[in-house]
Parts: sequence; C-alpha cells; structure tokens
Amino acid sequence: MKNLIAALIATLFATAAFAQAPAVVKAEAKQTAAVVKADAKEAKADVKADAKVAKAEVKADAKVAATAVDAKADVAVAKSDAKVTKSKAKHKAVKAKAKAKEVASAEVTAAAPAPAAK
Repeated sequence: MKNLIAALIATLFATAAFAQAPAVVKAEAKQTAAVVKADAKEAKADVKADAKVAKAEVKADAKVAATAVDAKADVAVAKSDAKVTKSKAKHKAVKAKAKAKEVASAEVTAAAPAPAAK
C-alpha cells in the first residue's frame, strides 16, 4: 500500500509540474505576440512616414517639372512672336524698298527732259 500511495503522490507531483509548463509557454507566446504586434505597428508607422516623404518629393518634382514646362512654353511663345515680328519687319522693308524704287523711277522720269517734239 505504501508503494501505491508513493506512486500516486509521485504521479500527482509529475502532472502538476507538466501542467505548469504550458502556462509558461503561453505567457511567453503572449509576450512574443505583443512584441511582434508592437514591431508591426512601428513598421507601419515607418512606412506611412516614408510614404508621406515620398509623396512630398513627388509633389515638389511635379512643381519643378510644371515650372520647366511653363518656361519652355514661354520660350516657344517668345520664339513664335519673334518670328511674326521678324516677318512683319521684313514685309515692311520689302514694301519700303518697292516704294523707294517707285519714287526713284518717278523722279528719274520727271527729271529727264521731255523728248523734243519735231
């Protein structure tokens, strides 16, 4: 009987020791899960911050590009205005030259003595 009681007591202590082991593992698992969750939260915050910075950089680059495009458009408009002005000036010069020739030929005919009538 003593052996039986000793075996039962040994079994009781053994099961008590094994029953406590999962509790430690569960606590460690909860702690690990909490650490993983905190790391995920921190990583998510970092990603959001990086996205904001990238968005701001893209926005700034877009403004610079828009300014460059506007400058190119202004240059194109200025060039076309210069071409129009140049063509108008050339046209005026041609007209003035033609008018000068006409006036010069009129002076030559007026200055030339009329042919003598016979």
